[in-house]
Amino acid sequence: MPGWIIPPPREPVKSREAFRRERQEKVARLNRRGYLRSERIKAALLKVPREDFIPFFYRDYAYEEVPLPLPGEEATISCPHSYPLFYEPLGLDRGHRFLEVGLGSGYGAALAREIVGEHGLVVSMEIDPLTLAFAGDNLKKTGYRDIVLVQGDGGLGYPDRAPYDRICMTAACKKIPPPLLDQLKTGGRLIAPVKEDGVQNLVLVEKTPEGTVREVICQVLYLSLRGRYGA
Repeated sequence: MPGWIIPPPREPVKSREAFRRERQEKVARLNRRGYLRSERIKAALLKVPREDFIPFFYRDYAYEEVPLPLPGEEATISCPHSYPLFYEPLGLDRGHRFLEVGLGSGYGAALAREIVGEHGLVVSMEIDPLTLAFAGDNLKKTGYRDIVLVQGDGGLGYPDRAPYDRICMTAACKKIPPPLLDQLKTGGRLIAPVKEDGVQNLVLVEKTPEGTVREVICQVLYLSLRGRYGA
């Protein structure tokens, strides 16, 4: 992973209580740094055990600000701050129909499920079968059994459950895939890392009756989207 130093694998030694304390400290730190505003997003971060979505030999690094490798081709779980960084600008909230492009470990989908609540919907797409299987197992073990998991090219979206209120891409593209904009509700929002002018910008798009409104949030560093609209 260019730009990141991955810690060495090791036998995990931390207890469940130690992870709980680290999770609380991480959320408090993210709150102090201005990453958190939504009480629902904060509650989800406090509830979902990130350590249960990490490969065994990287488990002790769960709350460190570094991406960690996952089964599959160039698959990673993003840094802890990445989730509020994406979900806060999206305004992800109760009752939303949410599409995630890039399931990864399943952690982001679990957070989203907590945020949208029982009347919302979470659909998550993953192109790599090994990554999908790993995430699916994590989600089952942690009790998230009603998330719709789809193996396929995320840039094409999943029209069977469209339209979506919110769409989140966790891999970098050269442009927002048109099928995703087609599947976004009018008034909906989409967020994605977009490669432009030699950097990756985290771009928020809002769909209006007249077209789309675009806002750059910050610079980021993500692996490239695979598939038809890959960067």
